[in-house]
Amino acid sequence: MEAKNELRSILQAIKSLKEEFKTEYIINFVMGVDSADIENFCHTDLEEFGCCSEMEEEVVETIIQQALIDGFIEKDVERFGVVELTKKGKAFIKSPKSFKIEIEDDEDPDVATEESASGGAGVADPQLFSILKDLRKKMAKQLDLPPYVIFQESSLQDMATFYPINETELQNISGVGLSKAKKYGKPFLEVISEYVHDNEIDRPEDIRIRTVPNKSKLKVSIVQMIDRKVSLEDIANTYNLDFPELLSELEAIVYSGTKININYFISDVMEEEAIDEIFDYFKHSETDDIETAMSELGDYEEEEIRLIRVKFISEMAN
Repeated sequence: MEAKNELRSILQAIKSLKEEFKTEYIINFVMGVDSADIENFCHTDLEEFGCCSEMEEEVVETIIQQALIDGFIEKDVERFGVVELTKKGKAFIKSPKSFKIEIEDDEDPDVATEESASGGAGVADPQLFSILKDLRKKMAKQLDLPPYVIFQESSLQDMATFYPINETELQNISGVGLSKAKKYGKPFLEVISEYVHDNEIDRPEDIRIRTVPNKSKLKVSIVQMIDRKVSLEDIANTYNLDFPELLSELEAIVYSGTKININYFISDVMEEEAIDEIFDYFKHSETDDIETAMSELGDYEEEEIRLIRVKFISEMAN
């Protein structure tokens, strides 16, 4: 189907959101889902809110996935997979051209069965995505860790899009840094390489998820200040960040595989009993989703839960 106008609306939405959010948030925003996060950011007031509300969610996911493959958008590794416009995407907003996507026939029972089995709606290669999820589950059981500690689902989705077959390419996947690639990457790379060979996959070798140098410098500076046990509030002030923004930077650091020790700060602002309870929750939870944690844990602030999640991922995954 021709999706020129729809793509332009989605790209414009990403621009209006100041290129600060990940895929799931963007989908909810353009679909007009009035979630707690969207309401908290007052994004329901933006003109683009609900611009794709009459479309099926699967179609919106497909447009975003194809836009990623075609280079209209990219995921920022250093910001935990935040979606940003490329130069090509910005040019498309000003002068849109034909943009076609393939959509499956809802009446085709084989397609419905395949999608249901894969659980990977919107993923470029649902079959590979399913294989990678099974591998992650198996490794998590062997290591006695929640699956998300090994690789986040968004990382598996990117693997099923870009088919990384060596450690360097794996490090370009959102949420995967050098340490995590070395610690967990080998079996995933072997599976992907075998899958590419057996299915004669023509890999999109010209596509790379690019990092931004100045953000890499920020990451290094934050880690160095934490090593010196500088208060997180002082770090935030130094780089003109509010505390939730600093937490996002810390999450990007630990999820990509870098180990940091923020116990010196946590012990000053939280009771030991609270620290242990939240840490234990993540150890036994199947998801690292903050809203789910807030719902199940009860009387804790979001920032407290995010702090302990950073501690947990750093200590258990890295």
